[in-house]
Amino acid sequence: MCEKSCMKKTIEQIEEIINRETEAWDTQNVHLLLTVFHKDMVWPWPAKSTDHDPGKWKMVLGRFNYQRWRMFYKDFFAKYKLVHNKREIKKVVISEQKDGAFAVVDIDTLWVDKKTGEKNHWKGRTCKVYSKVGDEWKMTMHTGLLEY
Repeated sequence: MCEKSCMKKTIEQIEEIINRETEAWDTQNVHLLLTVFHKDMVWPWPAKSTDHDPGKWKMVLGRFNYQRWRMFYKDFFAKYKLVHNKREIKKVVISEQKDGAFAVVDIDTLWVDKKTGEKNHWKGRTCKVYSKVGDEWKMTMHTGLLEY
C-alpha cells in the first residue's frame, strides 16, 4: 500500500521543486531560485535549441557556487524583463530506490533586454535531474532547452 502512496508523495515533492523554481523565475527571486540547486549542480546549455548533439553545447555555469550564481542571476534579472514564463511538467520518473529522479518539462520563457529590446527566448523541452539529499530534493543537472 505504501508503494503507491509513497510514490505519489515523492512525485509531489519533485513537482514542488519545479513549481518553486518557476515561482523564482516569475518573481525574479534569486534566493528562492538558489534553494533548488544541489551543491554539485552544473548547467550545460546548447547554443541553439536544435543542437541535440552535446558536442555543440557549452557550460554556462560551472559547479554551483552560491555567491557566483547569486551575482549571475542578480545581474540577469537586472538586465532582462520577463514577458512570459510558461512551464508544463510532462513526466516525472523516480528511481526504484526513491533517491533519484528526473522531470521532463516544456518551457516557453521570454525575456527582453531592458535597454536594447533584444529578445532572449527560452523555448523547448528540458530534463531536470534531482537527487535526494537528506529529507529534500535538489537539482543536480538540467539540460538546456531542446526542440523536438
